[in-house]
Amino acid sequence: MNPIFLKIGPIEIHYYGLMYALAFLTGIYLGKKIAKERNFNTDLIENYAFIAIISGLIGGRLYYVLFNLPYYLQNPAEIPAVWHGGMAIHGGILGGIIGTLIFAKIKKINPLILGDFAAGPFLLGQAIGRIGNFMNGEVHGVPTFTPLSVIFNLKPKFYEWYNYYLALPVSEKANYKELVPWGVVFPTTSPAGSEFPNLALHPAMLYELILNFIGFLIIWFILRKKEDKAPGYLWWWYVIIYSINRIITSFFRAEDLMFFNFRAPHVISIILILISIFFLRKSQIKNKG
Repeated sequence: MNPIFLKIGPIEIHYYGLMYALAFLTGIYLGKKIAKERNFNTDLIENYAFIAIISGLIGGRLYYVLFNLPYYLQNPAEIPAVWHGGMAIHGGILGGIIGTLIFAKIKKINPLILGDFAAGPFLLGQAIGRIGNFMNGEVHGVPTFTPLSVIFNLKPKFYEWYNYYLALPVSEKANYKELVPWGVVFPTTSPAGSEFPNLALHPAMLYELILNFIGFLIIWFILRKKEDKAPGYLWWWYVIIYSINRIITSFFRAEDLMFFNFRAPHVISIILILISIFFLRKSQIKNKG
């Protein structure tokens, strides 16, 4: 497992950046496909995709930096080093929304229509991006012998339990068996391997990859086919599906951004689900009226 896909002399191509590029190109292709179905200007989609990805990257990075501010104040040169990892998807979504609103204002387009174009591509792109996280050995899960009562706790107690586990004698540690057979041991040079050397971990990034891909299939092959959709229908479903996925995978994450002793992704995801349900209902009532 190596974060570098290809090295030619001093030039290095990282999986992380490569996956973002692949997600971007795939997103443009899918977005233009939807645009053609709706007799929309496909050239406009290319311009929008560029704005959405740039604003999303900026938002995702700033969000991550703000939640890890002490580290980045001591290491300011690391702030732009996105190739080292460190992107927060909720910040990326917020950044993408801001970019969408600005683009829609300039082009005089309903931003919800642009959101519908982006919904499927966004979710597939997020799935592809998790391959980069896997190769970087980041966004990792807890050791596979962690009890489920510790994993599925709304107020994370993992590190409290893990410190207790480390203090146990070897004979008592043996009582904690691996709960799944697909744990991954990451290189010690990676964030996951340096935190948990030689331990099999839940591949939380792959869990999210699978869930996001399933979500993409639901949006692309089921929800997209629905007749008489109000603008924003696919977008709000994207937010709901991704938020549910994030709630599930956050339980398995070893490192996560925190908000008043709760996982920040849980708090934000629940808020986003409620907002999305409200607007879905509102659009349905308006569409019927």
